[in-house]
Parts: sequence; structure tokens; C-alpha cells
Amino acid sequence: MESNTIGFNPAFGSLSGRIPETLFLKDPESSDLGKRILSGSIDMLFEIGFEQFTFLKLARTLQTSEASVYRYFENKHKLLLYLTTWYWAWMDHRLDLALANRRSAKERLRAAVQILTEQVTEDSTFTYINESQLHRVVIEESAKTYMSKEVDDDNKAGAFKGYKQIVARVSDLILELQPNYRYPHMLVSTLIEGAHHQRFFAEHLPSLTDERQNEDTITRFFTQMVFQTIG
Repeated sequence: MESNTIGFNPAFGSLSGRIPETLFLKDPESSDLGKRILSGSIDMLFEIGFEQFTFLKLARTLQTSEASVYRYFENKHKLLLYLTTWYWAWMDHRLDLALANRRSAKERLRAAVQILTEQVTEDSTFTYINESQLHRVVIEESAKTYMSKEVDDDNKAGAFKGYKQIVARVSDLILELQPNYRYPHMLVSTLIEGAHHQRFFAEHLPSLTDERQNEDTITRFFTQMVFQTIG
């Protein structure tokens, strides 16, 4: 059953209550093999991409059986959904930390834009997740989770709740600052997807972006875009 609350247990280094049980057959965070499956799948998706990724290849890398991987996930689509959902739960946790001590709506919105657009570094709290690599996987592969024939069924099962919660949360910050702004959800989802595209362009198609040395032009651009758009 999908939880309606954010759960984070710093003592155990896990995000709880945020992953719909419809995405897995056995909770991968409940065992060492499950955590190795998460870690190994991120490494492999980062290296070879979703199309070339298979459970057989993953199992061989982990020196386990393909059947063992299938005990945790029905298929690789569900695994990718799990990883992207974990990513958004972690981003929501980062927003908790970043916004906690900022009083003004403007400061909170600026911090949220930075969190959602900056280059991601590893978080030592979660030793079995390479957040930097997962960020790259989300940039390159997450569209496959909703650009699919199963999107409506997955949505009903709660697969995109974490992403939608992030969009709603930052939309509320926009409305706190500008109550009459009519398109907050569109602006925030455009911000997130646009930042992902620009990170990808910066690495692979640099003539489509404006990267400069010693300057995070992507975060600066989207910060400017958000504040100029809402007035």
C-alpha cells in the first residue's frame, strides 16, 4: 500500500514509506542482496543504458542468479521506476534540509531551484546508492518511465507520486511568493525537465547550451527564468 507520508530514518540511512509496494516484489532495502541489486543496477544503467541493460547481465555482475533478481522486481521497467522514485524521495529529503532554516518565501524558492537544477554529488548517508550516477540515470532514462503505454496504470499504482509531490511542493513556494501566478506546476515541471536536458546537452551536445568554466550556468539560467517568469 502506498504511504502518504515522507519517511527518513537517519539511523539506518534509508528512505521509508516512499516507495509504492506495487513497484517491487520484495523490498530491496530489506536485504544485502537487494541493496546490491540497486547499487549494481545503477552502475550498469550508468554504463550501458536502459536498452542494453538486462537482469541476466546484472545477475552475472553480482555473481548471483537471474531468478534471484526476479524475486525483487517483476521486470526492468519496474526496477527503473523504483530507482527514479527513490531519487525523488531523496530529493524531497534534500529539500527538507535546504528549506528548514530559510524564513522568506523568496529564499526558500531560490534554494529549491538550486536543489532541482544543480549537479548532484554523493550523499554518504546512503552507502549503497551512488546518487551522482543515479542523477545521470534519471537524466538519461527517466522519461522512459512515463513515455510508455503503461503510464496510466503506473500512475494509478502511485509510481509517480514522489515526482508529483516535488512539483506540488515547489509550486506552493511559487504561490506563496506570487499567489496570482496561474501556471506553477507547468513552470516547475518545465524547470526540472529543462535542467535535465541542459545537463545532458552540456556533456554531449554543448552547442545547444551555454556552459562556462567556473560557473553553473544551468542553475543560474533556471533561477533567472523562474523569478522573471513569476514577476
